[in-house]
Amino acid sequence: MNNWFNRGIPPGRIHSIASLLTVSPEWLAHGEGPQTPLGLGPGTTYEAAENDGVYSVVEPTDIELPFYKEVPIAPGETKTHITEIPDQSIRLPRSHLESLEINPSDAICITMVGDSMAERIADGSTLAIDRGLTQIVDGQIYALEHDGMLRIKYLHRIPGNRLRLRSHNSTAYPDEVFSAEQIDAQHIHVIGWVFWWSTLNKQRPPVFD
Repeated sequence: MNNWFNRGIPPGRIHSIASLLTVSPEWLAHGEGPQTPLGLGPGTTYEAAENDGVYSVVEPTDIELPFYKEVPIAPGETKTHITEIPDQSIRLPRSHLESLEINPSDAICITMVGDSMAERIADGSTLAIDRGLTQIVDGQIYALEHDGMLRIKYLHRIPGNRLRLRSHNSTAYPDEVFSAEQIDAQHIHVIGWVFWWSTLNKQRPPVFD
């Protein structure tokens, strides 16, 4: 590093050194343009690996998944839709996605609302969804959009092109069965397969002195 300041950076090393420092080559060489390369925010973490004295950028070990949420289609409206929430994301290990053959661009996060999937998935849990897997495998948990409403259910195919939605909390939430015509009329579609969820303990246990 001291040699760079004393003698300058060799032109052939500008791009590799800029990648190492996570700055743009133009800014490093001439002090012009944006300091941070386009597409890299302050929260982006990269590592550098050395190979025979040449540094290269290593892909981050975590993946940022965007958050989606059910919100009104317009202020004051009762009808809702599911949309991305700006500036909200959660990090998951890249290895988790790779082990399940999930394309990172297909992965999103949502929040579980309600107790229909309790005790397996608690109200308020964060869920990760693979939008690349929408084919229904009986008994798996999926995220659905039902006429703009976000729902998390076990899905089962039924002869006659019907679909059963089942809650884990089946005592309070009985099964729902939809015909092909109802699926179309009520705008029911599979967002993706639920592959991960996180639950926070609701209460800290008391500790007595």
